[in-house]
Amino acid sequence: MGSSPYSIRLDHELRKSLEREAEIEDRSPAQLAVRAIRSMLEAKEAKRAAIDDAVTRAEKGAFISAEAMNAWIDSWDTGDELPSPKPDITPDSA
Repeated sequence: MGSSPYSIRLDHELRKSLEREAEIEDRSPAQLAVRAIRSMLEAKEAKRAAIDDAVTRAEKGAFISAEAMNAWIDSWDTGDELPSPKPDITPDSA
């Protein structure tokens, strides 16, 4: 994968912080900036995918009630821990 130059403006404090961190890690500031940008974009992509998945599941109309979820959470770290709840609110039960 090739690379091409890209110019950004950083305020003085951010530039100094980036340069300090680059020195600590024995890397160039550009390498750290690329890594940070890549990490941010991957996190945003994962968040969007999770939201899309949640919307798809929500459109099916099957949900777990607060009561079932709270009962499950309340059972954590007890001798009678419940299995994770299954959807108990469906279009048929609404």
